[in-house]
Amino acid sequence: MASRYKGYMGKVVEINLTKGKIGEYEISDDERETFIGGKYLSTKILWDRLMPGTDPLGEGNILVVMTSPFTGSGAPSTSRYDISAKSPLTGAIGHSNSGGNFGIHLKRAGFDGIVIRGRAENPVYIEIDFGNVSIKDAADLWGLDTEETQDRLGKGGKMVIGPAGENQVLYASIVSEERTHGRCGLGAVMGSKNLKAIVARGAKRVPVYNETLFNELRKKWFQVLKSHPYTGDMLPRYGSASFLKYINSGNTLPTHDFTRGKFERAGKISGERLAEKYMTRNYGCVSCPVRCGRRVMIGDKEVKGPEFETLALFGSNLDLDDMEKIIEWNHKLDLLGLDSISTGTTIGFAMELSEKGLWNNGLSFGNPDDIGKVIEDIAYRRGIGDELAEGTKRLARKYGGEDFAPHVKGLELPAYEPRGSVGHGLGYATASRGGCHLDAGYIVMYERVIPSPWEPYDTKSKPSLTVLSQSLLGGISAMGSCLFSTLTAFPKPMINLEPDSVVSKMISWILTHSYRMTELMLRLPANVLPLHLPFSMMPHTRTFEALTGMRMRLGELLHVGYRGYALERLFNIREGITKADDSLSRRFTSVLQQPLNPDSRVRLDEMLPRYYRLRGWDEEGVPRQAELKRLGLSRYLA
Repeated sequence: MASRYKGYMGKVVEINLTKGKIGEYEISDDERETFIGGKYLSTKILWDRLMPGTDPLGEGNILVVMTSPFTGSGAPSTSRYDISAKSPLTGAIGHSNSGGNFGIHLKRAGFDGIVIRGRAENPVYIEIDFGNVSIKDAADLWGLDTEETQDRLGKGGKMVIGPAGENQVLYASIVSEERTHGRCGLGAVMGSKNLKAIVARGAKRVPVYNETLFNELRKKWFQVLKSHPYTGDMLPRYGSASFLKYINSGNTLPTHDFTRGKFERAGKISGERLAEKYMTRNYGCVSCPVRCGRRVMIGDKEVKGPEFETLALFGSNLDLDDMEKIIEWNHKLDLLGLDSISTGTTIGFAMELSEKGLWNNGLSFGNPDDIGKVIEDIAYRRGIGDELAEGTKRLARKYGGEDFAPHVKGLELPAYEPRGSVGHGLGYATASRGGCHLDAGYIVMYERVIPSPWEPYDTKSKPSLTVLSQSLLGGISAMGSCLFSTLTAFPKPMINLEPDSVVSKMISWILTHSYRMTELMLRLPANVLPLHLPFSMMPHTRTFEALTGMRMRLGELLHVGYRGYALERLFNIREGITKADDSLSRRFTSVLQQPLNPDSRVRLDEMLPRYYRLRGWDEEGVPRQAELKRLGLSRYLA
């Protein structure tokens, strides 16, 4: 349905692979106002159309590809788009957001999104060519890796799976250019549908509400990003791996399968070493000045370098410090279409199972010899790879180790040991898609990375901080912005402080103990916060209004996040996810990371009830009817 708002192309294509039928999925402006785009609009589609209890790898699952208003607009750091379905890894809502150029090309082809149903009888790919949509034979593409597949498809935006997706590895990824939709196993969903790839081409322009103002704000936003210490220096220089030294010094770097939070040889896998010895250049997504991507050499070939998660989970987590090997494994993971987070965490868990005599699988900490082969075996489901392909939760059920299995709701934990950052642990436990640092609200940034952090072991301040950050990041993601663009919210004077200075400690104390004010703000109606934050901190809302013509002040943005999170929660409850799944393994909640520090565990029992109350949920974590009415969701759920 065409939209009165700009930033949208006004059409979503619906494809039934079983019937070979192509049509249009109707989206109303009311839904656009309420859910904006990306993962929240996708959740609304899945809530409406997916039958409860559907097998995630069955014909009945629905795959939704959804852009956002900012996608393709030329605003900085906005080449993002979302892929969603019921996750085969968790059985919960499954989202994966990434850059690459597919979302931009999809909008240029005239579409905001794609809704894919059914299962093709034989391998196929979808071609969207200047508005014309067709289903084509993919027999000659099946079996190819993600690079070969994209090369064969020619010009345009592409999203493809590799052998891991074809073999329905539960954490198989989807790749666009060299950007990866890693989390939740959505590559397996594509594989289950015999869908190898989607390619999009077009020449349409994203419509703009106030072009003069939008271009003015867009240019100003570029300068904000370029002048900020995080987005203008640290990330371009060292990429996401710049966080590694801060995470390690804060006892939060997963080491030896999350048994410890500090790695003695962290310097050998750091972003600084990667930049100084291996990086040929940096690069970035379309329209992004941050350029956080790394380029490195494997032999005589230049390829994408590893990001923080891969360096940590294939480095410290496995007791390894071999940068050359990690670079090789990172490239192999992308070619085969495997999520590096779930793969690294699962291998680390398997090593501890072997170390404890629970599963004699031949893997051991500190031994890199078989890792490359194991990665291939996972993708092709060969030998122990067939079991590793099922993920950490299922391995723990079969072989034991549930007390230390590093996952939430079946989704493997990323590279942050939660006992060193307890608010981040609460975020993990409550994240809609499971063990995810972004859905968690990225609380580790507040607790361990910025120089004036919230006290990392304090529990009283973390429920409100987690709700606030989860909601803000969710709303910004729905707009179509990369979440690195939110780092400018940390004022430069705070970042430039010496961490141990008196001023820094004072700021830390004030931030930690101002949680009552945050709690009050969380319960305010949207129209009580009719303001924009300073442009230097958060350019998103002003620029969004200039692009779309839709009102988006701080109050509306927060409510987009509250609303989307509540709908995701309702979806998960409908699929059998309960309060018991808002949990971490016993290692993180009961075993002290540091024997002399009684606070070095995640005290969920203290934080979770307060978190539920602030969300407007009851004691079992179910959204109350009053809260659904407050968020305007009741009319969608009747």
